[in-house]
Amino acid sequence: MSKRILSAVATSLLACTLTACGHHASNSDTVTMLIESSPTNLDPRIGTDAQSERIDALVFDALVARNSHFGLDPALALRWETPDPQTYIFHLRSGVHFQDGRPLTSRDVKWTLDTITNGSVVTVKSGSYRTIQSVETPDPLTVVIHLKKPDPALLWNLCDGAFGVVPYGSGKDFWRHPIGSGPFRFVSQTIDKDVLLDRSENYWAAPAKIPHLAFAVVPDATTRALELEKGSADVEVNALTPDMVETLRTRPSLTVEDGPGTTLVYTVFNMHDAPLRDSRIRRAIALGINRPLIIQSLLRGEARVADSILPPEQPLYWSAHGTLDAVSYDPGAANALLDAAGYRRGPDGIRFHLGMKTSTDETTRLLAVILQQQLSQIGISLDLRSYEFATFYADLVKGAFQLAPSRWIGGNEQPDIFHYAYAGSSIPPHGGNRGYYSNPQVDALLDDAAAATSDAQRAGDYRQVQQVLAHDLPSLNLWYLDTVIVHSRRLTNVTTSPSGDFAFLRTAALAR
Repeated sequence: MSKRILSAVATSLLACTLTACGHHASNSDTVTMLIESSPTNLDPRIGTDAQSERIDALVFDALVARNSHFGLDPALALRWETPDPQTYIFHLRSGVHFQDGRPLTSRDVKWTLDTITNGSVVTVKSGSYRTIQSVETPDPLTVVIHLKKPDPALLWNLCDGAFGVVPYGSGKDFWRHPIGSGPFRFVSQTIDKDVLLDRSENYWAAPAKIPHLAFAVVPDATTRALELEKGSADVEVNALTPDMVETLRTRPSLTVEDGPGTTLVYTVFNMHDAPLRDSRIRRAIALGINRPLIIQSLLRGEARVADSILPPEQPLYWSAHGTLDAVSYDPGAANALLDAAGYRRGPDGIRFHLGMKTSTDETTRLLAVILQQQLSQIGISLDLRSYEFATFYADLVKGAFQLAPSRWIGGNEQPDIFHYAYAGSSIPPHGGNRGYYSNPQVDALLDDAAAATSDAQRAGDYRQVQQVLAHDLPSLNLWYLDTVIVHSRRLTNVTTSPSGDFAFLRTAALAR
C-alpha cells in the first residue's frame, strides 16, 4: 500500500459530514474531558481498562507513586523497609481521610489486599498479588506484608494506576459509589454518558485547582474533535486521529501538548487457534506488516517502532533493546514461511482467513483496514469486526478472538509486565495472558527473576525472556504512541506523561 493511499485512508474521516450531536457544556468551574468509552469498573481492585485505572488514580491513593524517572516515591506510605526479602513494612501518613470523613488506617490497606487475594472480589488483579502470604496491622499507621517468596514487583503493584486503597468493609458493589482518599471525589456515573467528579475538600496533600471534572463518553473521534472545536469540551488525551490533531492545532482557542510516550500498541495472537499456534504463521504476519510506513502515514510520525513490551526509557539493565531479533518488513520472507508451513495460495490468491476484532476507536479501525490490506499481499484474508469497547474488552479477556489489537498503558513501564502478560499462570482470570501463551522456559526464567536477590541476576533473566518472546512472537509489538493532549487555552498547567494518564488534572488550573 503506497504512502499516498495510506494518507487517504487516514484522512477520510475528516471528509465525512458531521452530524448533530449531544455535548457536555463547559461552565466556568467544570473541566470536561472527552474519553472514548465508559470505565468498566471504578472499584480499583477490579478495573483494569485504561479509563477505569486513569479515573481511579484521581479518586484513590496508592501506597507509593511512580515518578517521571520510572522510580517510586512515597504516597500514602511515607516510607517503607524490607528487613528481609519476604517482609515489607509500610509506615502510613497520619491525618489522611477518605472523602466521607473516615480516617484511612492500616485496617483499610489490609482489607483492600485481603479482598483482592482471598476471592472476596473477582479480579484479574489477584495474580499480581499472588506472593502475599499475610498482611498484619500492628498499629493504625503500620502495615506489614509477609510474602510466600521474594517478589521484586510488589512495590510496583502497590503504586498509582495499579492499586488504590478502599475503605474497610467495601464489598462487591463498591463500584457503584466508590469512596477514596484522592484529590477528587466520585459524584456519579451514567454508563455510556459520563463520570462526574468534584474536588475533594479534605485531601491530605495540595488540593486540586479544578472544582469539577466531567468525563464525557464520546465514542466517535470526529465528534470529539467537533466538541473541542466548539468549546463544548476542554481536553482529550490520545483520543483523536493525528490528522484531527493537526487540524485542531491551527485553532486559536486550542493548544496541543505532546511528547514521547510509553503506551504500547500491539496485536495479540490467540494460541488456541490452529494457524496461529504455529510460530511460522505469527512470524509471517509480523514480516508482512510495514510498521514504519504506518507510523509515518497513519500516525504522522507520532510513534516509535517497538521491539519489546518495555519502552526504551526503561533502565538499560532491564531492557534488551538493540539486542533482540527484531522483525522488519519483508513480504518475500513472509510468503516463504507461509509456503513452508503448508498454506499455499488458492486460485483467488488467498491462503486462509483470520478474524480480527477491534473496538470502534477510529484510529484502531483505520489501523485494522491497513493491516487487512498489507496482509492480503501475503495471501492472508483478514475479516474485520468492530464492537463497542465493553463488548470488545470482554471478548479479549475471555479469549473470544483470533487476532486483536490492544494496548499496554502504564503497566509496561516495569518488568513484572512479563509475568502478567506471558506467564502460564497468568491466563485470565488470573492475569493478562490473553493469548494463552505457554512456554516452560519463560515460566522458569520469570520464577528465577522473582527469586533473584540482585538486580543483575533479575536483569539477566528479563533479557532472556525478551529474547525468547522475540523468537516466539506470542504477540506483535507495533509501536509506542506519543502522548498528545489537545486542550482549550482556558485550561493551564497541562503537562504530558509518558503513559498518557490523567495525573496532570491534579495540578492543572482554569485561567481566570
